[in-house]
Amino acid sequence: AGGAGTENFKLKSWLSWSWTYVCFIWFGMVLIMIYVLWSPLKLQETLASASVFLNTLTPKFYVALTGTSSLISGLILIFEWWYFRKYGTSFIEQVSVSHLRPLLGGVESSSATGLFTSINGETEPRPSVSECKVWRNPLNLFRGAEYNRYTWVTGKEPLTYYDMNLSAQDHQTFFTGDTPQLRPEDAVMQKAWRERNPQARIRAAYQALEMNQESVFFLSTIILNAVLMSCAAAYVLLAEEEATTITEAERLFRKALSIGKPLLRPTPSQQESGSEHLDINLLVYIKRRLAMCARKLGRVKEAVKMMRDLMKEFPLLGMLNIHENLLEALLELQAYADVQAVLAKYDDISLPKSATICYTSALLKARAVSDKFSPEAASRRGLSSAEMNAVEAIHRAVEFNPHVPKYLLEMKSLILPPEHILKRGDSEAVAYAFFHLQHWKRAEGALNLLHCTWEGTFRLIPYPLEKGHLFYPYPGCTETADRELLPSFHEVSVYPKKELPFFILFTAGLCSFTAMLAMLTHQFPELMGVFAKAVSTSTTGSYSLPLLY
Repeated sequence: AGGAGTENFKLKSWLSWSWTYVCFIWFGMVLIMIYVLWSPLKLQETLASASVFLNTLTPKFYVALTGTSSLISGLILIFEWWYFRKYGTSFIEQVSVSHLRPLLGGVESSSATGLFTSINGETEPRPSVSECKVWRNPLNLFRGAEYNRYTWVTGKEPLTYYDMNLSAQDHQTFFTGDTPQLRPEDAVMQKAWRERNPQARIRAAYQALEMNQESVFFLSTIILNAVLMSCAAAYVLLAEEEATTITEAERLFRKALSIGKPLLRPTPSQQESGSEHLDINLLVYIKRRLAMCARKLGRVKEAVKMMRDLMKEFPLLGMLNIHENLLEALLELQAYADVQAVLAKYDDISLPKSATICYTSALLKARAVSDKFSPEAASRRGLSSAEMNAVEAIHRAVEFNPHVPKYLLEMKSLILPPEHILKRGDSEAVAYAFFHLQHWKRAEGALNLLHCTWEGTFRLIPYPLEKGHLFYPYPGCTETADRELLPSFHEVSVYPKKELPFFILFTAGLCSFTAMLAMLTHQFPELMGVFAKAVSTSTTGSYSLPLLY
């Protein structure tokens, strides 16, 4: 396989190298053909008649010609600008790179990035750059009690279909799994998670509950746990989708938890089949949502206790990022010592970072000096060690996610956070600022310190962004993923700012130039007519002289 790939690469390189010589040969053959057929085809008389035709054209023709050219180039400019704003690239460049370049024998960029030259000169496969991974938002809102209320008030959909589809896949994987023996209730719940219509999902959940109640009296103890699991999953769906208040959602989650308590004692058959892991996922999800309900209803201390117990009971489920829920609740209690203790455990070089980790660390360090911070005094005497630590923490946080400060400083309007986020992307910035802006406002002077120092981060990052300063280089796929996660009415923040493509500048110049020619021809028809005839005469003469010679 490696030899075949090398041969294909050499063949493409040879085609690309030989294409230039083929073009030169073709151009030479065209010139020879024109020279041979010059007299039989009477090309000289044709050029003379064309010159006479151009000399007889009226200024109105040139006005129409330049006006039409300006209109067409203007339409192309508008389309290119719309496409660039929507997709972040030029349509003409995308078509030329993806369709025309392979036809001309060029090597595609995707294949080139997957190869590198070894010591002996042969090409070897290079590990491809991992795609931008989308994570479940640890603080995602409730659909029925929060997202749907927003839709009722504003008429706008806060969630995209892509985001909801990811949630459906998560729920289907966590709560139902892919068991070989799928019972009718499980099939109904799998269908419920996949339904796009909320009312259809709710009806399917009620149908699963009815089927479970009918069959619960005829099942053995081994199968009873599976039935209870489907009941608990159905109540979870109703709490997420049908409940219109947090109190009602909490009631349904408590009912799901009471039904699922026997799942904490798995049977040997469950341990062998692996369904025990699905039960744990369901119970962890229910307890976490109950803790979030307590946090939203003002019972913050109770929520903190539930989160701590959950993290202690299931320490291996760190990928669920329950510590981010805990950090937000502790900040609400202003228990900054406990926040620092959580950061000491999770803000480790070996663990994945997030905007919550980086910006919470910056908030704690900024809070220690922000109440007495003054830009004028700092410029005169310099920064103290504590102020320097705070500024460095802010720079670190901004390098990880440069979109957050604009939301914290209210330079951009906030929207409801999505159910999934992209780390270092605009979706993560929206989710962090939505829940943590109040904590930054509570710390006196913290936003002022952020306002004075956050833009200095970009002087530390190398440009172009081939390498980072404290983190890996900023990924280039965040804009595309954020546009899929965030609603269309939100203006996605892009970093780094993209320069306008060449074809937008070219069409803008062409449109302006032809519009100016049309205006001048309309205002000064005789002068522009003389100019056009002179240009046409010189053009036809320049084509005919070399051939006559």
